[in-house]
This record gives sequence, structure tokens and C-alpha cells, in this order.
Amino acid sequence: MIARIWHGRVPAAKADSYLARMREVAIPHYRDTPGNLGAWALRRLEGDIAHIEMLTLWESMDAIRSFAGEDVEQARYYDFDRDYLLEFEPTCRHYEAFES
Repeated sequence: MIARIWHGRVPAAKADSYLARMREVAIPHYRDTPGNLGAWALRRLEGDIAHIEMLTLWESMDAIRSFAGEDVEQARYYDFDRDYLLEFEPTCRHYEAFES
């Protein structure tokens, strides 16, 4: 199992709205992709900035490719992201995930 983690920063005042859009658009898109085992949005407030981490679990790197494209390291963005994100981080991190 592979964990894919993406990080983004949004103004804290827009965090609830951004997470609502993620629940409406991005999370269903992740979960509808064959090989996706789950998707979670995490939020950490730091002053007037909200850090958002998307944690998704996948059966394999091939499953991630079907979502992200051939370059699995490259972050994938949605049209609504430009209304919220302070910058566009270019990459995601991947980890082997082990069940306990």
C-alpha cells in the first residue's frame, strides 16, 4: 500500500470553504479512481494560515498513475485551487504504508 501526501497553504479565513470544495470535488475524485483505498483531508491552523494535507492511500504506484498521470511525483490541482492556495507546491510525497 502506498500513501500519497500533498501539502497546501490557504488563508485561515478561507479554510472551511476550501475544505468544503475538497469534500465536494477532490475527495470523491480520489475515491472514484480504481485502486484508491481512501482519502482524508487534514488541517492545522498556524496563525492566519491553514496547512492542508491530503492523505490518500493506494493499492500501487500504477493506481496513483491512473489518478496523477505518468509523473506521480507531480502534484495535481483543481480549477478551484487558484481561489484559495497561497502557492502551488510542485510535488507530493509517497511512502510505503504498513498495516498494524
